[in-house]
Amino acid sequence: MRNALGREVPDKIGSRKVEPYAGAFAVRRTGWKAPRPQKSCVPGENKVLPSIEAAIEATGLQSGMTISFHHSFREGDRVINQVVDACARMGLKDLRLCPTALFGTHAKLVDHIKAGVVSRIEGSMNGPVGDFISQGGKLKEPATLRSHGGRWRAIESGDMQIDVAFIAASQADAYGNANGINGRTPCGPITFCMVDAQHAGKTVVVTNDLAPYPAYPLEIQQGWTDYVVVVDEVGDPEQIASGTLELTKSPARLRIARLAADAVVASPYFKDGLSFQGGAGGVSLAATMYLAEAMEKAKIVGGFVMGGGTRIMVDMLHKGLVRTILDGQAFDPIAVASLGKDPAHVIMNPGLYANADSRGCATYMLDAAFLGATEVDLDFNVNVNTHSDGRLLHGIGGHQDVAAGAKMTVITVPSIRGRLPVILDRVTTVTTPGEVIDVIVTERGLAVNPKRDDLKGALVAAGLPVRDIAEIKEEADRLVRPLGKPVFGDEVLAAIEWRDGTVIDVVRKVERWQ
Repeated sequence: MRNALGREVPDKIGSRKVEPYAGAFAVRRTGWKAPRPQKSCVPGENKVLPSIEAAIEATGLQSGMTISFHHSFREGDRVINQVVDACARMGLKDLRLCPTALFGTHAKLVDHIKAGVVSRIEGSMNGPVGDFISQGGKLKEPATLRSHGGRWRAIESGDMQIDVAFIAASQADAYGNANGINGRTPCGPITFCMVDAQHAGKTVVVTNDLAPYPAYPLEIQQGWTDYVVVVDEVGDPEQIASGTLELTKSPARLRIARLAADAVVASPYFKDGLSFQGGAGGVSLAATMYLAEAMEKAKIVGGFVMGGGTRIMVDMLHKGLVRTILDGQAFDPIAVASLGKDPAHVIMNPGLYANADSRGCATYMLDAAFLGATEVDLDFNVNVNTHSDGRLLHGIGGHQDVAAGAKMTVITVPSIRGRLPVILDRVTTVTTPGEVIDVIVTERGLAVNPKRDDLKGALVAAGLPVRDIAEIKEEADRLVRPLGKPVFGDEVLAAIEWRDGTVIDVVRKVERWQ
């Protein structure tokens, strides 16, 4: 069947019946959300266990069950591998992994997939695990990718049921209060897994710093925690800031960043109270820096800046350019330190951030946002999951959530990446629909979505190089050598959910090249 974007999706993916994407805000659910198994604790009960193996045994984790993790340590995470390795040693099979994201450090999971220890994955896969799946690595069912808000919604609604949540914490106490702000290896907020802790059958906090009661801030609370395990290492915070979180030095990409910032400055939203999200990519970081310079020059004070915390955001807060930072994850050590000492640097969980089934998302309060892409097309649809060769290398993150909420969503992309054009007639995979994208910025100029004539008029009046997106594509196409294209078969390797739980697209196996 075809969804509202005309993308062909199956009636059924694995064991799940597919509800096709119907529009950015077409689905508004009612009813009741999922309960959690009831359990009480008596005074004096000891929650501390001697090892991960002991926790696996105590929780009753068995083959075929579901385990979850968060990604706040990013490339520095050590808990996922420790837990899955322990499961393998104990003979567990057919596990479903529900991480908020996987990274290069989790490459050894490929061996566990081959051995049948892990057979299903519901969560973003950045790097080798996604690459393995997209090249035919077998799972029992197609993987499912969700946005940050979409994952929270799926757990809270019961669409994704977790048997045991393993939560990496840089500090915890013996009663199960935990955080990522303090301790020997602080990583920043760990509220991505707050919904896991609240709804999983059992919750295990894994820490390398057992502190006196109470360990605070109370990101994970004692009333949600069944067991606490102390290990030598939960993660390396020095590896949080990966290459995608470094400021770009490319002249072409710096031009893109400058044009993106100039577009916001020329918009009707550039005034006192401006709220915006800065993305995590090198171009988006530079755009945030340029926008901060423009705000300082114009003596504008923003209401809040949102997203993963960075030193640029902290600098804006300290200079008085914004009143508040709303932070869901820390992207560098300066942001982690700020969370511990700046009262206006506020921890935000993904439910508050972007749960489409909630009574309000923080993303709906955004004026502008800078986001990246692997591909865009003539209908302004955006792909962040796959490359033009069909390989599944990236997760969704907050892309869908921010684009759906912001009044002005700006996509920053080079018109050519390597030898490949980035603007296509039709993206390989739709992650975020064109109906929620306002401006696409390349080094060759800006393209404004035809539905935003008001915005286009403001950018033209400011003298910015506004062009038709087809014109930019045609110019870029003349500079690249035609390459082969993948031909996709019928086998579905992964489903891409829209933030409301409907399927916006699927990733299919590449059968051949032409």
